[in-house]
Amino acid sequence: MDRPHLPLNALRAFEAAARHLSFTRAGLELCVSQGAVSHQVKALEERLGVPLFRRLPRGLALTDEGLALIPVVRDAFDRVGATLDRFAEGRFREVLTLGVVGTFAVGWLLERLPDFTHQHPQVDLRLLTNNNRVDLAGEGLDFAIRFGDGAWHGTHAAPILDAGLTPLCAPALAAGLRTPADLALQPLLRSYRADEWPRWFAAAGAPAPPAVRGPVFDSSPTMAAAAMAGLGIALLPPAMFARELAAERLLRPFATDLAAGSYWLTRLHSRADTPAMAAFRAWIVAAAKA
Repeated sequence: MDRPHLPLNALRAFEAAARHLSFTRAGLELCVSQGAVSHQVKALEERLGVPLFRRLPRGLALTDEGLALIPVVRDAFDRVGATLDRFAEGRFREVLTLGVVGTFAVGWLLERLPDFTHQHPQVDLRLLTNNNRVDLAGEGLDFAIRFGDGAWHGTHAAPILDAGLTPLCAPALAAGLRTPADLALQPLLRSYRADEWPRWFAAAGAPAPPAVRGPVFDSSPTMAAAAMAGLGIALLPPAMFARELAAERLLRPFATDLAAGSYWLTRLHSRADTPAMAAFRAWIVAAAKA
């Protein structure tokens, strides 16, 4: 059976009346008379074959049918409004939702984003940061930039940057470090990856402490802030803290890098490419090479 044609004006009158629970106030909002709103709603009710409001001595109350319809109508109007908002200066702006591990966002991406927005003004970028634990589908992400080995189930991963880990610390702590073995006497700041410090000591050819003790952090920027405050030695990717190293807020006492993983641009295999996604992928690959 064909669905009845529902006129837009009647739906708008219904939505405004449901929000105000008054035909009079709805008419004031829509710049029409109370009678015009009432007539539009009545015509809608006749088309649907059900009452949408109970007319009360002082205002209106939605019927069960009206309560079922109003969220659908509001969602439809919100979607139309959001789409119309994406037209600017005669150009359609395409939304790109990007999840980024916080270390990469702060240490590399943000200072380069003006170049992307200059090259692609039609892309409306939405940036969500995380601590490397992300749900592409559940969070509605087009891309996620993550740190690891590139092996995530159901996900296509393209490498962006290698990111070795090395000890970084405040200048006051660095002054007392002569060999990698000296680190075992200092507080060692840790991430949720418990094997990183033992692996770094092995790569440096130094004995690891029997037990690594120190506070655990869920983000590298927070760990770097703790290191700058002199709370201990942090194992961090120096490429993400170039500004702090240049300003000597952090120092790198030893050259040994631990090959712990890379930053990857990831998307679901089921996610079809859009022009905005293709533009961002091409830009970030070129920026990383540069």
